Amino acid sequence: MDDAVVAAAREWLGTPYVHQASVKGCGADCLGLIRGVWRQLHGSEPEATPAYTADWAECGQTEVLHDAAMRHLVPVAPHDDWRIGQVLLFRMRQGAIAKHLGILSVAGAEARFLHAYTYHGVIESPLTRPWQSRVAARFRFP
Repeated sequence: MDDAVVAAAREWLGTPYVHQASVKGCGADCLGLIRGVWRQLHGSEPEATPAYTADWAECGQTEVLHDAAMRHLVPVAPHDDWRIGQVLLFRMRQGAIAKHLGILSVAGAEARFLHAYTYHGVIESPLTRPWQSRVAARFRFP
């Protein structure tokens, strides 16, 4: 399954960044990438995604993405190994709610992850120490 998750996510590489979108090759944001991989692996999405603004997480206290991940994905314990295909949930700044998602594509010393990033689209990035320090939780697809 882990290889299938990464393969599905890599099909999205080069998809432009479009807020709230989830259409391979046309546009996606970070949640849209996860939604698209879900559809490829499991069929229809488990719940409708409500509309959200680009700054939706800037002034809230509710862990919307974490709560949704807990409903539909399988949590990975903090001490468990980092494995490809895991969904990474990032907290972009200390004290803020977690608001960015990616998929671990390479584990180990040269770790990388796939994500949709503003102004860049869907890319594969090194999971550098600054990125690693922002990981708030890890999940896997069921």
